[in-house]
Amino acid sequence: QVQLVESGGGLVQAGGSLRLSCAASRSIFSRNVVGWYRQAPGKQRELVATITSRGTTTYADSVKGRFTISRDNPKNTVNLQMNSLKPEDTAVYYCAADRLLPTMRVVPSMVSYWGQGTQVTVSS
Repeated sequence: QVQLVESGGGLVQAGGSLRLSCAASRSIFSRNVVGWYRQAPGKQRELVATITSRGTTTYADSVKGRFTISRDNPKNTVNLQMNSLKPEDTAVYYCAADRLLPTMRVVPSMVSYWGQGTQVTVSS
């Protein structure tokens, strides 16, 4: 049963913007930290941003000031607004959720819920 569904990836030129969305079931959305990871070919998976059920956010240093994560509670959706995109932002982006933020930070292999991934490609 698919419980996290991503949308919004695509191809954009450097300096452009994209908005990713992650739709979750209400039970997952209300009880878990939701975040976005990304993985580029040949590179380690990176936790890009997280948001708690109370709206507290964290960001990787590589995206601070450019990306914004937000929650749309009525729609049970988490969005990732990506501005000033760079070629190095190119990756498959995954939505994920877990009860514990430390799990998402330290042991992503133990994260409870994952989406299928969406490709983001930034051309130079």
